[in-house]
Amino acid sequence: MLMTVRELADLVEVGRPPVLLDVRWSLDDPNGEDRYHEGHIPGAVYVDLETELADPGSPERGRHPLPDVVRLQDHARRWGIDDGDTVAVYDDTGGLAAARAWWLLRWAGLRDVRLLDGGLSLWTAAGHGLAAGPGEAVKPGSVTLRGGRMSTVGIDEAAEFPSRGTLLDARAAARYRGDEEPVDPRAGHIPGAVSAPATDNLREDGTFRTAEELADRFATVCGDGPVAVYCGSGVTATHQIAALALAGIDAALFPGSWSQWCRDPAREIATGA
Repeated sequence: MLMTVRELADLVEVGRPPVLLDVRWSLDDPNGEDRYHEGHIPGAVYVDLETELADPGSPERGRHPLPDVVRLQDHARRWGIDDGDTVAVYDDTGGLAAARAWWLLRWAGLRDVRLLDGGLSLWTAAGHGLAAGPGEAVKPGSVTLRGGRMSTVGIDEAAEFPSRGTLLDARAAARYRGDEEPVDPRAGHIPGAVSAPATDNLREDGTFRTAEELADRFATVCGDGPVAVYCGSGVTATHQIAALALAGIDAALFPGSWSQWCRDPAREIATGA
């Protein structure tokens, strides 16, 4: 699941680099392509989360619906991916955005997709250089993608999930409590959901906590039964799913997440801790 900076550097040195995707994006700075032009890991291809890793948003489906798999395949081929390739994805936020590409490509059938642990920050901290500009031309790939290889739940299943398992809310605790809501029209959380901010999966240097640390963390919030995860729009929830997988726990994604739930006036909202 993870690739270290040292492993990536070694693969580059021997001429066997993975297909490398730069997936920089955040609510505070959605202009990842500008950051890519300023400096990226050599050989990386920029991936636009808003337009390539999601269909257009709507109240009925949320802000970042899962993309049509044929359209995702077209993008993946443009990124240079062939069947059987190793793909590594990174960002500059500890994988909180890059995990969306990791999850989607796994959902679409790619087997060897890795998150660069520590991302761009750790790459530069290790003394490795960056390239600037629009990036090198990439030979188109021929990968074939098919969706449905990772578990998902719909909005009705999410409503019922706390009665039979654990529904984790991966947003910041203040958004879960309803103290603030910077993006969506209503604040709070899905009734019965448990707060587990995705940022707590990381150490201070932006790398994932150990499998043992993550297992201890999730043992305190996950009960018996299945686990599902949501966030604001289905992005940082994929980071939570990666952390759960490192801890040995399979989890499903609620793709519409809070951005779908809160726009349905028939859905109840809870607030508080």
